[in-house]
Amino acid sequence: LDPNGASCEQPQKRAGAKEKQNGKSADSSVRERRQRDKEERLSLVVWKRPVTTLHYFLLETLIKLKEWTFKLWQRRGIVFLVLVLCSLFSFAYSTEGAHQQYVDYLEKKFLWCAYWVGLGILSSVGLGTGLHTFLLYLGPHIASVTLAAYECGSTDFPEPPYPDQIVCPQGGGVDGSVSLLSIMSKVRLEACMWGAGTAIGELPPYFMARAARQSGADPDDEDYEEFEEMLEQAEGAQDFVTRAKLGVQHMVQKVGFFGILACASIPNPLFDLAGITCGHFLVPFWTFFGATLIGKAIIKMHIQKLFVIITFSKHIVEQMVSLIGSVPKVGPSLQKPFSQYLEAQRNKLHHSSLLGKCNVRN
Repeated sequence: LDPNGASCEQPQKRAGAKEKQNGKSADSSVRERRQRDKEERLSLVVWKRPVTTLHYFLLETLIKLKEWTFKLWQRRGIVFLVLVLCSLFSFAYSTEGAHQQYVDYLEKKFLWCAYWVGLGILSSVGLGTGLHTFLLYLGPHIASVTLAAYECGSTDFPEPPYPDQIVCPQGGGVDGSVSLLSIMSKVRLEACMWGAGTAIGELPPYFMARAARQSGADPDDEDYEEFEEMLEQAEGAQDFVTRAKLGVQHMVQKVGFFGILACASIPNPLFDLAGITCGHFLVPFWTFFGATLIGKAIIKMHIQKLFVIITFSKHIVEQMVSLIGSVPKVGPSLQKPFSQYLEAQRNKLHHSSLLGKCNVRN
């Protein structure tokens, strides 16, 4: 290079190095400011700074009340209609008459649905306990109904005492009249309400990430921090878990509604990441919640329900055991312990739930 060319190139290199240095210093200053803000938020608690905390609490409460009042005023027609309907229902509920049987029926169904929706929300949110109410409540309920249906030969359990107790109808049932579809229909309401509750429980990560993206502030949430770190290190991801998370994130981001539906329709421990991804990329609420509701309350719930019913259906289990026994060489050796295990589990649930709790009578 000639001296003139070298002299022209050196200032450009210096300028590029200076810009890069300025960029790094700007990034570091932003990170430091965010860290200071986070530490200040963490220190803002009642037992450390009670006056300041209560002051901000009152200000935030007033701001939220103002916002909600304005939104309600914008939708005053809907608010008026809801108030009228509530007044009519309250009047019908407190007035004696022939309509009380329908009111009692609606009240019973509402409380029953609210119970399962609440359990679904607890299962999805977890409240830090990892509580999975499908294994604790819905699964045993479906299993007990399945066992009782084959025990009674019918799903027409008298109401009441069903669902608190399962009592066989006096006339009994016809052998072979119980089918998978009839049992699925019997527990469809509970299963769908539980699935809807799990869909509602997926909303907090979505709203948290959406609010963080719109405000530009970092929420004090470990899952969201992990999500941001994953986005920054997306190029060099090597381990299986990170690649799986990135796969969920790319599917939700690129495919949209059907990607969310696919992630919600199967048992997916990474679905929290889908909610954070949808919130971070400002996916419309009804796109996210609609796909989640359809996937969890309809598709996934029918898969889980079918699995439990098949597991505790006597003749289907016998067919499965016979198929295992037909496997050459290893079939007979596998058939005996497998059938003994299933029979023990079925008898255990039969005695604990049907005799102790549900009182099935022939």
